[in-house]
Amino acid sequence: MQTTIAKTVTFKGTGLHSGAPVVLSIHPAPANTGIWFERSDIMADGSGRNARIPALWDHVVPSRLCTLIRNDDGVTISTIEHVMAALSGTGVMNARVCVSGPEVPILDGSSAPFVHSIVACGLRKLDARVRALEILKPVEISEQQGDAIARARLEPARGLEIDFVIDFADAAIGHQSKRLNMANGAFVRELMDCRTFCRKADVDAMQANGLALGGTMDNAVVFDGAQVLSPSGLRRADEPVRHKMLDALGDLALAGLPILGRYVGERSGHAMTNGLLRAVFADPSATRIVDCDAALLKRLPGTGLKSADLRLVA
Repeated sequence: MQTTIAKTVTFKGTGLHSGAPVVLSIHPAPANTGIWFERSDIMADGSGRNARIPALWDHVVPSRLCTLIRNDDGVTISTIEHVMAALSGTGVMNARVCVSGPEVPILDGSSAPFVHSIVACGLRKLDARVRALEILKPVEISEQQGDAIARARLEPARGLEIDFVIDFADAAIGHQSKRLNMANGAFVRELMDCRTFCRKADVDAMQANGLALGGTMDNAVVFDGAQVLSPSGLRRADEPVRHKMLDALGDLALAGLPILGRYVGERSGHAMTNGLLRAVFADPSATRIVDCDAALLKRLPGTGLKSADLRLVA
């Protein structure tokens, strides 16, 4: 059976780049709706523009810093990856996400606030079959990034797995790698609390150009060479690579169906994950849509999640 959130949950915060106050509400939705975003400020401005945007790969505007979606009327919503990861990681298949401005609130820089509220209110089962996107053959894209090659690949696997490698010159980050099967509450236990991260030099450059105005030491981990500048320190020793995996889960959810496949990322980011989805959907032989029986449902992100999993997160 498909699922939706049991009741509306609401969040108040600021946009990462604008620093402006923003309110986000996640509402239940009927079966076969999928995930949709809508701008409440556009609905109220009398312009007549379409305020709704589907959370789908072909509505993404490539961006290095976040995931941004746009509709045909030019209405946009940015930084959707953390709430998308929370929805996917808790098994929410249908929802309407209402935002009062052009950015999703950054909150603490992770998916944890969204996840806690979703788990607390619970899910409602819907009388409709679940379909998944099975990866039938490897599809890979790559690009040169300075002296290194960045890669993103999807390949066949029994469920959704994420395998990620990062490599930064900053000694406090360095080389990190991790691989996870995303079934049975793994997202909640292993990834949801891991925050976005950046280097101090990048923060200074962005703010000088009018970006990241809502970024603080409370909603991002800031590194400077061998130092972690954020007063709270790291939540996990390898928090950066885990956050990259969190981002990847949110970006992969824009496929519109749960994915049965292994995602391998090497120095990849939002734009590359979206480019990979575009490559996958451009090749009809790379995927097939399958109906999920009880055994297959157990392999999907969010399936097997228990409230106790929240208590296992430090």
